[in-house]
Amino acid sequence: QVQLVESGGGLVQAGGSLRLSCVASVRTFSNVIMGWFRQAPGKEREFVATIYRGGTSTYYTDSVKGRFTISRNDAKNTVYLQMNSVQPEDTAVYYCAVGYGLYGTKQSDYTYWGQGTQVTVSS
Repeated sequence: QVQLVESGGGLVQAGGSLRLSCVASVRTFSNVIMGWFRQAPGKEREFVATIYRGGTSTYYTDSVKGRFTISRNDAKNTVYLQMNSVQPEDTAVYYCAVGYGLYGTKQSDYTYWGQGTQVTVSS
């Protein structure tokens, strides 16, 4: 059973930065794609960012482009989400997920999910 554990969430002021981490107990981490999603109160879970195997490519939702950066360290089975210039609308529970396809921006592209970490941005 694959387990994912997110960390790094918390309270941050608008304009500040935060780095989320997610460790996945995957046998061969380099063979999976990793994604970050978020769910704000009263809203559906939405795609944030994804990184392909080997970190060869990344993709972001438009609202975070230029502010967030996804990266991975295969030696540590870890994916990161560096969040800069955060805004109150970034407030949400952030989830990491593991997928076995070629790429993924939909929830159905991912097989395993973490429990989430809360990010709250104050204005």
